[in-house]
Amino acid sequence: MSDSDELKVLNPATEEVVATVPAASEEDVAAAVVRAVRAQTRWAALAPADRARLLRRFADTVDAHIEELARLEVREAGHTVGNARWEAGNARDLLLYAAGGAERLLGKQIPVPGGWDVTFQEPLGVVGVIAPWNFPMPIAAWGSFPALAAGNAVVLKPAETTPLTALRLAELALEAGLPEHVFQVLPGHGHTAGRALVDHPDVAKIVFTGSTRTGREVMERCAKLVKPVTLELGGKSPNVVFADADLKAALDPFSFLDNSGQDCCARTRVLVQETVLEEARDFLADALAAVVVGDPADEKTQMGPLISRQQLERVRSYVPDDAPALRGSAPDGPGFWFPPTVLTGERHDSAAACEEIFGPVAVLLPFTDEADAIRLANATPYGLSGSIWTRDLGRALRVSQAVRAGNLSVNSHSSVRYWTPFGGFKQSGLGRELGPDALTAFTETKNVFISTEGPAQ
Repeated sequence: MSDSDELKVLNPATEEVVATVPAASEEDVAAAVVRAVRAQTRWAALAPADRARLLRRFADTVDAHIEELARLEVREAGHTVGNARWEAGNARDLLLYAAGGAERLLGKQIPVPGGWDVTFQEPLGVVGVIAPWNFPMPIAAWGSFPALAAGNAVVLKPAETTPLTALRLAELALEAGLPEHVFQVLPGHGHTAGRALVDHPDVAKIVFTGSTRTGREVMERCAKLVKPVTLELGGKSPNVVFADADLKAALDPFSFLDNSGQDCCARTRVLVQETVLEEARDFLADALAAVVVGDPADEKTQMGPLISRQQLERVRSYVPDDAPALRGSAPDGPGFWFPPTVLTGERHDSAAACEEIFGPVAVLLPFTDEADAIRLANATPYGLSGSIWTRDLGRALRVSQAVRAGNLSVNSHSSVRYWTPFGGFKQSGLGRELGPDALTAFTETKNVFISTEGPAQ
């Protein structure tokens, strides 16, 4: 087997190889789709209550392996162990939530003349999910588990650098009693396995999370087959802090340092009203200095490494050594480490202020008034998330309505809840995941009219 036929999984904190797994070929993808087509027919034929029961059993099995999954995530992704436990728990909780939806895929009875009209929500068939490396477990779950609950089969391609938790979830699905081939995981390269999944005519939908550039390519390839897509892409989210805000809460550095900044929802544009700019700068300087960066397996660690050497070099390219900045510290030696950083000398239209860096780097930018804050918040091609901090309820509502983003929080930095819809405006993506309508995104609506008029006399 050549290097191109396998994936080497590195521990980002040590650069040591922790596993080697086979890389799926185009032929492997084609064979998996054939198996999925056959399995999906039987899976969809199950009574919704039986599908729900199996998914709840799957959730219980995941729950029994939370610590194992978390430690696996620490090793392959460099996530702090506390974050990794949350991620495994999110996968479990979404299984339970989706299981409840399996019995609530309700159609409608629509009043029409001359008969009855009813609608049905029918599964699409086989769904392809292409998951990223920044949150391997939760984002794989967001695409896969509602699709399963709606009666589809799923073929999941995890990121090349983080396949281990996805493979373990597939094993746990079988252990819980899900039918074979209903949930398959195929690690592989994007240009081979990922592209083959997108192009396969028997894959009815693609769910992709990743860069906007790759998302465009996925969309273009799906368009050739008129194949629906859900795309969760890049972000450059604003944190709009008005002078009347609770500055300590509003300027929590983990709004942009969580997962070492490798988060599409990271509030990396810190927009602060100019009257409190110096106070904000002083607070952030102290906050960054206090962040504990180190071994992600240590319970005391608050921030771990970046995912790879390539990502480290990308982040470095935005932060020259002489750039005006507030900086924390990071370990020396092996591992892909970068210190928590806030750039303080950037223009609103600089590369660091406009492009998604995907690392522990934010920019501190002033604004004058409400209109200026809205203008700057919207001065980006992205529209995924953001925060608004003010004690003025009217202002909070006005700004929330004016900012073009799919997930906004007032006096909070939370973006994701499995109970509520998640997705972006503009170049941050298409469609929504999670929330009460998650299952319907994996169905087709069939309309049936039944005539009640007797035969013509």
